[in-house]
Amino acid sequence: MRPWMLMTPLLLAGCAGAYQPEPLTQKQAAKLEKALAGLTPGDKVSCINRSASSSLTVISGNVLLYRSSGRLIYRNDLIGSCSGLNRGDTLITQSSGLQLCRGDMARSADLTVGIPTGACALGDFTPYRKPR
Repeated sequence: MRPWMLMTPLLLAGCAGAYQPEPLTQKQAAKLEKALAGLTPGDKVSCINRSASSSLTVISGNVLLYRSSGRLIYRNDLIGSCSGLNRGDTLITQSSGLQLCRGDMARSADLTVGIPTGACALGDFTPYRKPR
């Protein structure tokens, strides 16, 4: 394990109380609105099955969408910022087991040069469902 990975939880914990996510740009907000159009939000859950997260859409360095099916999308507002995601970097999650859960550590990385570009943790998952 790399030394910076050991520091990531401490850095996020120190910033957790004061952290304010960057507001979405107009383009990001339009992308989010289009992705969730016609869907109804439900109560937040702290974990989802990895199999329920078949497709990841990056809205910003702070907002992710996990598409489970054509009828269900989970929105995740990250804790911290994986800002490299805005440039198309890869999201690497560190979780144990078959679920993604609130608090699981994640980072963004530029795989072409092999450097980390951001550190974050998963937040709660808000399900958005298509009405029947």
